[in-house]
Amino acid sequence: MTNPASRLDWLLFILLGFLWGSSYLFIKIGVDAGLPPFTLVALRLLLGFGLLAAVVALSRVALPRQPRMYGHLFVMALINIVVPFSLITWAEQRVDSTIAATLNGAVPILVIPIAALALRDEPLRAGRIAGVILGFIGVAVVVGFDPSTAARTDPAGALALIGSTTAYAVGVVYTRRNVHGLRPMIPALFQVGFALVVVSALALVLDRPWERLIEPQAIFAIVWLGFLGAGVAYLIFFNLLARRGAASISAVAYLLPVFGVILGAAVLHEPVDIGLLAGMALIIGGIALVNTRFQPRPMTGRGQRVAAGDRPIA
Repeated sequence: MTNPASRLDWLLFILLGFLWGSSYLFIKIGVDAGLPPFTLVALRLLLGFGLLAAVVALSRVALPRQPRMYGHLFVMALINIVVPFSLITWAEQRVDSTIAATLNGAVPILVIPIAALALRDEPLRAGRIAGVILGFIGVAVVVGFDPSTAARTDPAGALALIGSTTAYAVGVVYTRRNVHGLRPMIPALFQVGFALVVVSALALVLDRPWERLIEPQAIFAIVWLGFLGAGVAYLIFFNLLARRGAASISAVAYLLPVFGVILGAAVLHEPVDIGLLAGMALIIGGIALVNTRFQPRPMTGRGQRVAAGDRPIA
């Protein structure tokens, strides 16, 4: 019989997938309500940073002592947050949230070829290659190789989403190569903090938010994205990470496109056709292949296996 702690972990795991997967819905609500992309990103980061900073201060977690580490954390903020958050938010002015959630679900698949090139000890196995190919086919179906999906997929928006997915994948590899020995909450805090500074400057220069009227639904979207989607979701992630480990938590990648598509269809009545469902199924199948524990011998590289699913939220 499953013990209460294990049941709680499962509930937290599903809640984490829901909170992160719902981000695409609330980004869409925010931009449709008239929030400019950089302003939306800056406001959600402000709320998330406030919660994370309070938790780090109360827990008295030690800060990095090496100045070079802060440089790595700044680069991570650009790759993991500034670039993908901005691209996703800009793209959702042009595409449905369901498409954004599905394409961003391919991050674990893109991690594999990038890690094989950048990490000396990251093996490239036949099963992983098959998963990457399957995932790329799924992306192709979503972006437009299926005529029914192509009719409602803006090319510029789809390209921006693929760019954000690539940035997330590069960020995962960069983190594993350059950031070691830190408590997980420290990279999250400094990534969000550095990103907040950069995106706020961009918002002030390019968006001129003081000239715009913020509608109630936009405020609700910002609170959800910042307080729940960033702050609370990160706290759940760290809690599960400490109790279950990174390999188990990486499986949350399976839930993000599922929740993203369900919520987009249920709340915004976005169309979900056979092309989108097929593409999502292929991407999830690709994630399963690249993360399976039973792999043939490596074709390139050597060393320990690394789970391919952990990344920041959209």
